[in-house]
Amino acid sequence: MAEDVFKALADPTRRHILDELVERNGQTLFEICARLVSKHGLSLSRQAISQHLAVLESAGLVRSRREGRYKFHDLDTEPLEVIVTRWLEPAESDRPDKRDRRGQPDRPE
Repeated sequence: MAEDVFKALADPTRRHILDELVERNGQTLFEICARLVSKHGLSLSRQAISQHLAVLESAGLVRSRREGRYKFHDLDTEPLEVIVTRWLEPAESDRPDKRDRRGQPDRPE
């Protein structure tokens, strides 16, 4: 899963799409395309943006929902939170309160 997230984030266009969803969640493909052109000068086809959204969806960073004939795209930050906490939370044996005075992991008696 982390590999999919890193692959999705590697492309600058996909990062711009995520930026736009952070600014205003729940956009249609048409809205995303218009914002990418006006704010970032990216004039990609709707099909190209749709393919980028599919990569973001498969990585779990974007969720789509249908309301009538419209499809809305929402940002999901959970995969990012998983990656961040993976390296920010130390392993149980690496916590300072779990080490002896020589800096070695405590051994249960």
